[in-house]
Amino acid sequence: MLSKFFKKRRLQIFAPVNGEVLPLEHVPDPVFSEKMMGEGIAIMPAEGSIHSPIAGTVILVAETKHAIGIRSHDGTEILIHIGLETVSLKGKGFTVHVKMGDSVSVGQLLIDVDWGHVRDHAKSTITAIAITNSGEREIHFEQVKESIMGETILMTVFPK
Repeated sequence: MLSKFFKKRRLQIFAPVNGEVLPLEHVPDPVFSEKMMGEGIAIMPAEGSIHSPIAGTVILVAETKHAIGIRSHDGTEILIHIGLETVSLKGKGFTVHVKMGDSVSVGQLLIDVDWGHVRDHAKSTITAIAITNSGEREIHFEQVKESIMGETILMTVFPK
């Protein structure tokens, strides 16, 4: 019975969108590939909107609607950055369904994305999922090539 109290708690991070899973190092932007924002993973979206990969609280909604931050109940902070150089779209192609301070659950709709608009007007649709406080966490990456939103586990995070 006491062993339950001493087991490390873990946080499973689910895919926020359907697509091809790639190492963060493959993102053609040094901010992500060199892990300046933290450890993580990337998805080349195939279809669909962006959904919450964890249960937690929305802590950031970019003014330009291209990025969202969520803090889990254990304090893990996740940034989902949709596409590359999408700040230049000034919010066009994105419809946000949550606001800062909202509680969200796994699979909850966060942002609708017009992937055609992003593809036509930004550098890439590749979407980075970074753990911005990864220095305080131990992260295990799942060996998956394709993601299904809300079903595929991308990473498991443990406190250090």
